[in-house]
Amino acid sequence: MKVRVRFIGWSAVRRFFNIVLGAMAMVAVAMISAFLAMRLAIHGHEVKVPQLTHMTIAEASRKTSSMGLRLQLENRFYSPDIPAGQVLAQYPVVGATVRRQWPVRVTESLGTQQVSIPNLQGEGERAASINLRRLGLELGTVGHVAMPGSAGVVLAQSPAPGAEGVDRPRVSILLNDSTEDTTAAYVMPSLVGLTISGAYARAGAAGLRIVSAEDVTPTTPQSAPTGGASAPMMPMTPGIVVAQIPLAGHRVTRGDTVQISLTH
Repeated sequence: MKVRVRFIGWSAVRRFFNIVLGAMAMVAVAMISAFLAMRLAIHGHEVKVPQLTHMTIAEASRKTSSMGLRLQLENRFYSPDIPAGQVLAQYPVVGATVRRQWPVRVTESLGTQQVSIPNLQGEGERAASINLRRLGLELGTVGHVAMPGSAGVVLAQSPAPGAEGVDRPRVSILLNDSTEDTTAAYVMPSLVGLTISGAYARAGAAGLRIVSAEDVTPTTPQSAPTGGASAPMMPMTPGIVVAQIPLAGHRVTRGDTVQISLTH
């Protein structure tokens, strides 16, 4: 039996490797093309933020719209250097790279301050807001504090009346939240020496509540012996207040609680 061995020529081997290398090259080209296309797609949607300061709001709106950006008017400030109606500041800054449809926030200049800050003290919140709007000003932060006096009126404001050189047309106010209960403060009366019924009556007249009455056994100090005889002890009437919390003279308000100690 004869066995025949067939040798493959070098041309066939080269052809095989050429096919493999060609396929690998095509795959590499496809991957590079996809990568470049992705980068172009990403960077094709990016733009650099233009210079908007010193433009009018209308001009800035047209400029950003033409570049696929969105203009947002965020604040209005007084400025002695930038004429009214022009862009005073912007964010993001000029030259920043952002994607299309990115918002560009701007601050509009109101020019120099032309309006005098009114005096709002003593007015209610609604009246103060109306007065500010009439002058082209805005109501800023509204704070609340409990103070003696009429409730709901302006106690303080910022900026102060007639202030000059303010940065924005906004006035913040502080309102009084005073109520009858919050302002009813008293000096704690003395209950020591009273009977329990008298202590309850005096505390109730001041709007206070006695929540505990503790019995104690008082001790009466003996005087030094004179001639071998001691002074007699003075008996104390039971049911008399000998101590209290809060102490007499302390500041208390209606509804506060009081603790007393009684003789036993």
